[in-house]
Amino acid sequence: MPEGRTFIAVVGAGAGSCGDQVARIAEAVGREIAKAGGVLVCGGLGGVMEAACRGASQQGGLTIGILPTNSRDSANAYVKVAIATGLGEARNALITRTADAVIAIGGEFGTLSEIGLALKMGKPVVGIETWELAKGGQPNSAIRRAGSAEEAVKSAIALALSDQ
Repeated sequence: MPEGRTFIAVVGAGAGSCGDQVARIAEAVGREIAKAGGVLVCGGLGGVMEAACRGASQQGGLTIGILPTNSRDSANAYVKVAIATGLGEARNALITRTADAVIAIGGEFGTLSEIGLALKMGKPVVGIETWELAKGGQPNSAIRRAGSAEEAVKSAIALALSDQ
């Protein structure tokens, strides 16, 4: 990890599906990542991504948006480093590959794809009010559950560091 910084991806619903409660959680997660000296990586658009970036920015944190579009101009106002990929949803693989750990907050099918990609890549995933996994009707505990932003960030960092 560069300069000892942990890269944490925050994934979740976009602007059209992100309610106020989920946005508050995402903003708190962003603040906690910045307080811990981590780097926040996300898809760079609205909803959970914007709320998390806003929280990290309020604490002076570094935010990276890996955008689905061809233009850096589509990034939310709190992204400090915007990377325009032009890859649409395929950019989800870049988000999860860049991260040392992933925090999923709420979310829709795009979030589920990021969770699946992260787990396939061997990246730890911590979830707050997000998807639950089962295979053959049997619960799967691959997503570590957290009850708060602070718990999620502490867990994600600890898991990322233990995988080094």
